[in-house]
Amino acid sequence: MPIYSEEIIEEVRSKNDIVDVISSYVSLKKKGTTYFGLCPFHNENTPSFSVTPSKQMYYCFGCHEGGSVFTFLQKIDNLTFPEAVQVLADRAGVALPQVEMTQEQRARETRRTRLYEVQREAAKFFYATLRSEEGKRAYDYFEGRGLSDETITSFGLGYAGNRSDRLYRYLRSKDYEDDLLRDSGLIGFDEVRGGHDRFWNRAMFPIIDDKKRVIAFGGRVMGEGEPKYLNSPETPIFDKSHTLYGIHLARKSKRGYFILCEGYMDVISLHQAGFDCAVASLGTALTPGHAGRLSRYTKDVYLSYDSDSAGVNAAVRAIPILRRAGLTPKVVKLSPYKDPDELIKACGAEEYEKRIAGAENAFSFTMGALEGGYDLSDPDEKTRFLSEVAERILEFPEEVTRSGYVQMAAERYGVRYEAMYELMTHRAASPEIRKKRTDDAARETSEAGAAAPKKRVDQASDTSQKLLLTWIVDYPEIYGIIKGTVSPDDFDDGVMRTVAQDIFDGLDAGDLVPGRIVDSFTEPEDQREVSEILFTSIGELSSPREKNKALRELTARVKKDSFRREKEKKSDAEVLGLVLEEKRVMKEIENLVFYQEG
Repeated sequence: MPIYSEEIIEEVRSKNDIVDVISSYVSLKKKGTTYFGLCPFHNENTPSFSVTPSKQMYYCFGCHEGGSVFTFLQKIDNLTFPEAVQVLADRAGVALPQVEMTQEQRARETRRTRLYEVQREAAKFFYATLRSEEGKRAYDYFEGRGLSDETITSFGLGYAGNRSDRLYRYLRSKDYEDDLLRDSGLIGFDEVRGGHDRFWNRAMFPIIDDKKRVIAFGGRVMGEGEPKYLNSPETPIFDKSHTLYGIHLARKSKRGYFILCEGYMDVISLHQAGFDCAVASLGTALTPGHAGRLSRYTKDVYLSYDSDSAGVNAAVRAIPILRRAGLTPKVVKLSPYKDPDELIKACGAEEYEKRIAGAENAFSFTMGALEGGYDLSDPDEKTRFLSEVAERILEFPEEVTRSGYVQMAAERYGVRYEAMYELMTHRAASPEIRKKRTDDAARETSEAGAAAPKKRVDQASDTSQKLLLTWIVDYPEIYGIIKGTVSPDDFDDGVMRTVAQDIFDGLDAGDLVPGRIVDSFTEPEDQREVSEILFTSIGELSSPREKNKALRELTARVKKDSFRREKEKKSDAEVLGLVLEEKRVMKEIENLVFYQEG
């Protein structure tokens, strides 16, 4: 992929307002000059995901993910930076120039291209093997599941042969080297067997992305063997937390909604029955990445998970994730049948269409699922149950929605609206719920894999530097006052100093774009740190006197730490001069006036 010039990147950025772009993935509400919503990168009940138009940046105060409009697309859609530039350029109608790649860029792109080629060759191999005598067992399996030859072809289904090195030998014959095959996730290596296939004696399901590229495989064992289903490991081109099986076909559906299933066969069976909008999350729990991908194509999602307890629990967990992505989920009732495939075989597509039409409101379904854990004939049990329902209602950010669900619960369980509403407000104020939300946020942040902020030896110094830089970005007039006193060299070496230099340079040039600063870093950990620096909370300071005091203290702390670092590098004779200079600067800072105090 090419790296475009700064001028082109800025043109694309300026023509793609970050609020407009992110609003297509996250439901945002304006508070002052900032927009807030539920973070798409980790599960949360209270909005901590912010988008600031003036900075052209987003930042989550919960999981510390942050960046520009480009890094948002990179994260949410698993894109490279140049791919994100291309997507946004297309969105804004900006024609990108043809540019030459560096040798390193060309090598990296060539490797990705060859990884896609390996997956495509493997898909052709598995498909051909299915049609051979060796593949009869798998072909009979597919036919036995009611799949037509047309459907088998449409999904590119195949068979991994009986020998554990067939694919390896085939790919080697195509001149793909061992190092590439190892990265493909299709071939393993050890000292005893050498190169060997990850998949053998399995019915094969190619996993195809929304650009119609084979990126991975799933395989079902034929006969006895564990695991029953096996998926490719994650690779440079396959991220299971963002990938939906069947998306390459479902994205073209005219139905206006998506059906979310649990497994390959459910998706295939639904497509064959005419429900060409079915997808599945590859046997893994639904993630914010999956929900974000769905939100690109629809606003309505019908959950068609298995009707057993595991499927019900999975649906209950998926519902809030879908809501946070701005989607409206409903639940398809399959009982007495286990899954969509079984229902369609028993009753036909017409019955499934009726089930779609009669799909249950997601919150109503959640209440029904929770009922099983309580004896509602016992007043104490019923109170505990309604308390849990009230807690779930609190997850909705809009007051009008909460009020509607309070009414639904009150009517369904025979209690007064006022009593149910009072129970909800009581739960909201309880220390138990507040602690639970804090603990859940910490756990969910950990599960999301968010990098923790870097620890420094002097955390107070670190915080002072971040606060001062955030304040300068938010209120550029401050820079004019401290410009002769504070310089980028006063900040910690590394990311902090680079950010300070970029801020000062941008203000000097009258062209500060904070989103541009984060894009100058390529490592995700550095981008998170930059975002944290630029979104450090200043807190509420009401009077000019308080603001002046806080700014003087911050400026003094940054300068004192800078002098301390300098003293550590100097001889005793040189330190004396620094001490005198420090006293002069501290006196100067005491007299700085940022705000007129009436």
